[in-house]
Amino acid sequence: MTAIDPGTDAALEREARRARLFTRINAADKWFQVLGLSWLTPVLKAVAGENPKGQLGEIWRLLGVPLVAIAAFLTMWSVLAPQVQTSLGAIPGPAQVWEQAVALHEDAASKAESKARFQEQVATLNERRVAQGQEPIERSYTGAPSYYEQIRTSIGTVFFGFLIATVVAVPLGIAAGLSPTANAALNPLIQIFKPVSPLAWLPIVTMVVSAVYVTQDGLFAKSFLVSAITVTLCSLWPTLINTALGVASIDKDLVNVSKVLKMGTWTKITKLVLPSALPLIFTGLRLSLGVGWMVLIAAEMLAQNPGLGKFVWDEFQNGSSQSLARIMVAVLTIGIIGFLLDRLMYAIQSLFTFTNHR
Repeated sequence: MTAIDPGTDAALEREARRARLFTRINAADKWFQVLGLSWLTPVLKAVAGENPKGQLGEIWRLLGVPLVAIAAFLTMWSVLAPQVQTSLGAIPGPAQVWEQAVALHEDAASKAESKARFQEQVATLNERRVAQGQEPIERSYTGAPSYYEQIRTSIGTVFFGFLIATVVAVPLGIAAGLSPTANAALNPLIQIFKPVSPLAWLPIVTMVVSAVYVTQDGLFAKSFLVSAITVTLCSLWPTLINTALGVASIDKDLVNVSKVLKMGTWTKITKLVLPSALPLIFTGLRLSLGVGWMVLIAAEMLAQNPGLGKFVWDEFQNGSSQSLARIMVAVLTIGIIGFLLDRLMYAIQSLFTFTNHR
């Protein structure tokens, strides 16, 4: 009988644990990429002992180089900004912008407290009125919206407009991809309206909404609808074009199989067309959401509708010594939110497709 070396068993167990650890790291890498944290993968592999020296190159490329680039940008900004004079004073540096970001945060907290006190006072008043047999009253807080409330307004508006654009664009794109006749009918309209600026659509949308949406007690405010519909009109084209391209690019063998199996139109679309075209459809959706976000800011600025665009315009008109720094805070906020929206769409794409579009 051969004796079993306990050291061998322990070594095998360590190797098994190490293999399981690397399997988990590789599985998590997909989501690190979705979140823009792909540098975490080589860091974890280095910590786990997989060729630490080899992983340093990846860590430098994925984390070190971007950090150096950001540091260089901030340094150049700090040095060059004070030398540029504008009608509102010198261009603020990173320190001044950060100071105004903190001030906006504190202002938002103060307004939230004021709103909470107002609502508490109204609730107390209504309790007293009900106890006296009187009808309760409805009063809305009329203070200026905080910076965070303006961000929420813009995000809600862009998602509403993007949703409408998706509902319109995807069916039209499927029709154009499946039918040469439908494609011939839609193509001239796409080519004409796709290049139209949101600044051209905005007056038309404003007049139409004002004429059609006459109620004052509707579910949506007119300003919200104007911005959302403008976003829809400008952002549906990338989704429509990419959907049509994805559907038209389906393998002809699969189309022939659907004919042999005598699939109905709905079954063909749900079982064959959509799964095959999803990668390009999501590419169009990501482009549409990015376009919609840019369009929204311009629409809010021009129409003075609530949101980040109006905040930028109000600060420009205000012309105070802090206005330029606050505008730059808004610009950075717009860029960061745009990045997060793209990451969100990429995360959804990763759940439904097997392709890797970064």
